[in-house]
Amino acid sequence: MFTGIIEDRGTIHTIARQAQAARMTIQTHLPVAEFALGDSIAVDGVCLTVTQILDTGFTVDISPETLQRTTLGLKHERDSVNLERALRLSDRLGGHLVTGHIDGIATIKALTTVGNALQIDFSVPQYLLRYVVDKGSVAIDGTSLTANTCTDSGFNVMIIPFTASHTTLSSKKPGDRVNIETDVIGKYVEKFLLKKDGSAGAITREVLDKFNFT
Repeated sequence: MFTGIIEDRGTIHTIARQAQAARMTIQTHLPVAEFALGDSIAVDGVCLTVTQILDTGFTVDISPETLQRTTLGLKHERDSVNLERALRLSDRLGGHLVTGHIDGIATIKALTTVGNALQIDFSVPQYLLRYVVDKGSVAIDGTSLTANTCTDSGFNVMIIPFTASHTTLSSKKPGDRVNIETDVIGKYVEKFLLKKDGSAGAITREVLDKFNFT
């Protein structure tokens, strides 16, 4: 489990393709002496396992499923990536609950400077957009952000200067693709309220009656 508060911008040192899988070595300023084999770390929001610890970095193995469902399959050597170590129970939850399990990929439509902030507009597939709400939480390349305004085809966020300087988001450009993880709570609520065929379940009526909703 993660919080979406990025700790470092790492650099991809090597990528070794292995049939449909890959092995990636990442250089970081994080204290790798504190790492342990098997640790979970979020790389651009993707939960991966540390399989080797180096003097200035670490190695992860990437499965075919992860390469297909995330932007990691599009990465090249020397690309920058957002890094976050797994949440400890004693930590403050500065962002929101992030699992590191990517729901899909969005495309950047535009970047616009608004005052001291950077507004980023995203085009999002409908199957993802249903879980994004105005002022709700969303993780973009592992960064915990608030969906500012939602439309029929996407949403936008506002990046403050601190976030811009501590993540890879400010270096993006229109057409770039990013990993999206929607709020896990919304997905659980939907499953509880819907039948297996996708229609509204009886629990919906019970909940509405309980709270006197019509």
